[in-house]
Amino acid sequence: MPHTHPTRSHRKTLQDLARRAMIDRGFEPDFPGRELAELAAIHDAALPAVPPARDLRALLWCSIDNDETRDIDQLTVSVPQDDGRVRLLVAIADVDSLVPKGSAIDDHARRNTTSIYTPAEVFWMLPEKLSAGFTSLSDHDDRSAIVIDMAFDADGTRGDATIYLAAVRNRAKLAYHSVSAWLDGQGPMPDPVAAEPGMADQLRVQDRLAQQLRARRREHGALDLRTIEAKAVFDGDALRDMAVDLRNRARDLIEDAMIAANGASARFLDAHGLPSLRRVVRSPERWERIVELAGQLGTTLPVDPDAAALEGFLTERRRADPTGFPDLSQTVVKLLGPGEYVAERPGTQPPGHFSLAVRDYTHSTAPNRRYPDLITQRLLKAALNGRQAPYAFDELQELARHCTDREDAANRVERQVRKSAAALLLSSRVGERFDGIVTGASEKGTWVRIFHPPAEGKVVSGEEGLDVGDRVRVRLVDTDVERGFIDFVRA
Repeated sequence: MPHTHPTRSHRKTLQDLARRAMIDRGFEPDFPGRELAELAAIHDAALPAVPPARDLRALLWCSIDNDETRDIDQLTVSVPQDDGRVRLLVAIADVDSLVPKGSAIDDHARRNTTSIYTPAEVFWMLPEKLSAGFTSLSDHDDRSAIVIDMAFDADGTRGDATIYLAAVRNRAKLAYHSVSAWLDGQGPMPDPVAAEPGMADQLRVQDRLAQQLRARRREHGALDLRTIEAKAVFDGDALRDMAVDLRNRARDLIEDAMIAANGASARFLDAHGLPSLRRVVRSPERWERIVELAGQLGTTLPVDPDAAALEGFLTERRRADPTGFPDLSQTVVKLLGPGEYVAERPGTQPPGHFSLAVRDYTHSTAPNRRYPDLITQRLLKAALNGRQAPYAFDELQELARHCTDREDAANRVERQVRKSAAALLLSSRVGERFDGIVTGASEKGTWVRIFHPPAEGKVVSGEEGLDVGDRVRVRLVDTDVERGFIDFVRA
């Protein structure tokens, strides 16, 4: 029988599980007294007494994020030029101005290194008063920001880039789904877009440029991987469903803009003789297994790692088997290996990011949510002011290792609580039958992802003869919310 407590709210159950999971993995879910005392002394997020030299508040800045997002890290705007080129500007929240290095709040952020997003609660890296308030680029508020100003030719070829501090104002807080539907011609123009004359045109320019940038990266082997991410849907404190959070055109727009901005940040630091904290995905150590997997599906890949050949294989499989493609993507992601942070001295050759097909890459665009981005922001400010790096190189190396470790632990917490949410949702449906697809088959067991709700569980009986990609009908026989276990038998 399902292991749940019948009188507790679903939200409270998942919150408690998330807190325990965080503590078990060495995170601090709450802010101690010293941090709270420091926070109490911060009363507003007005522009500094000496404002940035550039005032860009008149530009048509906008943010595009999830519907419920309040910790807004970046704004974008496109500025077409008379010669056919386009300037893409990305404004990054100036978190460092309110969270200086060595402060109590910074020390807490340094320990956790990331916000953790669980189905029932967000555990902020910075206090919510900051990340969703004073350091958020909230709509129609004046903010100080670091602006990454990039020029592109009419065909999307990268030109010059510069970085500076500026005053900005978010003119339109937008959401992925409504913007994507509008760009695809499947929905109305979002109200905040209609309310700002010229906003629609500059968004279309951003979209066109993003598609050019993506096409160029894919020519060099950037991988178009599409895994399934299930998101909990609540009605008050009751968990009602798990919905698939699909990629869409607006998500791609922001992703491509941020990839460009992160590359520009890395090159800027190198050009100014400062070290950087690079984000890398090395050439896959398990390439032989990827080659074997492709061979089983009728495609021959080169013996040595080749991102362009792998992307060609993925494109072919996405057309041939769209239902099974997310599971193939997930397998490839695991075989590629995780990303990591690496400290790089100026003038050296970084390992690069295999999946994105870029060499120069850092994390700089989400300083409210990720500590590496806050580190990069401080390095960029040092470069702008002609100062030495605020971190010694051995300190950067240690931070790179720490941030990599904490990111892995945070992913495990989020994954564990998502599994518990799926088990909780299904706990009242024991005995029902579901259609699904086999996602794993090995000596360790056979796993199936059911289509609705999107949840994965183990086939504990009748798994003989099943292999990855097989469609199957299963019956739910047990759930364990505490451990996130879901058990099926073949129907």
